[in-house]
Amino acid sequence: MGFAASVIGGLAALFAIAAGLRAVARISLKGQARSLAHDIPLTAAFGLLVIAIYTFVAIAAPALAPFPERDIVGGQFQAWSAEHWLGTDRIGRDMLSRLIYGARNTVGIAFLTTALAFVVGTILGLYAALVGGWLDQALSRFVDALMAIPALIFSLLLLTIFGTSVLTLILVIAAVDATRVFRLARAVAQGIVVMDYIEAAKLRGEGSWFLIRREILPNATAPLVAEFGLRFCFVFLAISSLSFLGLGIQPPTADWGSMVKDNATLITFGDVTPLLPAGCIALLTVAVNFVVDWQLHRASGLKEQ
Repeated sequence: MGFAASVIGGLAALFAIAAGLRAVARISLKGQARSLAHDIPLTAAFGLLVIAIYTFVAIAAPALAPFPERDIVGGQFQAWSAEHWLGTDRIGRDMLSRLIYGARNTVGIAFLTTALAFVVGTILGLYAALVGGWLDQALSRFVDALMAIPALIFSLLLLTIFGTSVLTLILVIAAVDATRVFRLARAVAQGIVVMDYIEAAKLRGEGSWFLIRREILPNATAPLVAEFGLRFCFVFLAISSLSFLGLGIQPPTADWGSMVKDNATLITFGDVTPLLPAGCIALLTVAVNFVVDWQLHRASGLKEQ
C-alpha cells in the first residue's frame, strides 16, 4: 500500500508540475508560441515533461548516479537503504545507478535505431512513389515479403546469426522497422506525386532529389512525425523484449529489459524492485503516445471541444 501510494503521489505531482508548466507557458510565450501553449492539452504537457525528464537523466547519468554503472558495491539483493536507495541486484550492483544508466542506454539506442529506420524507410518509400514502375513494384513486394515474417521472430533469427553487439542490434531492428516506415511513406507520397505542383516542378526540369526534399517531404511531414513517435515506442519495447530474452543489450551494460529479467526472483519475496525498470518503460511509452496524439490532432486541424 505504501509503495502504491508513493507511485500515485508521484504521478499526481508530475501532472501538477505539467499543469504548472502549461500555465507558465501560456503567460510567458507570445504570438504563435503563445497560441501553441494555449492549445496544448494537459496530457501532452505531461508527456513532454516526462520526455524532458528522461532526456535530462540520460544526458546527466554519470553526474546523477551515486555509483558507477558496472561496479559491484555491495552484497547480493540488498534491501533498500540510505546507502543503496533501491537496493542491489543479483551480483551486488547498485540498482538506482543502473536504472539511471539504463535511461541512457535503452532510450538512446532506441532513438538511434528509430532514426536510422526512418531515414532508410522514408527515402526509399518517397522515391518508390515518385518513380513508380518496376522499381516501385520490386521494392514493395520485397517489403511485403519481409513484413510477412513476425518481427520478433525475424529479429531473433538475425541476432542469432549475426551476433548480439549493440551495432548489430541497431541495424537489425532498424532493418525490420524500416519496412513499416517504407509502407507509410510510400502511401502518403502516392497522394502527393499526382498533384499539379509536382507536375510543374517536373516540367521545370527538377530532379528526383529536389522533388523529394522540397515538394514531397514537407507535405508528408505530419503523418511521418506521428509515425516516428509510434515507431519509437515499438522499437523501445522491442529492444527491451530482446534484452529480457537475452539477445538485446548485453551485460554488464545497464538495460531496463535485462534488469527485469535479472532481478525477477525478488518478486517472489514481495519486492517491487524488478517492477521499477518495467515502470520506466511503460511511463515513457505512455508519454510519447500522449505527445503523438496531440501532434496528430494538431495536424488534423480539429479544434478541442
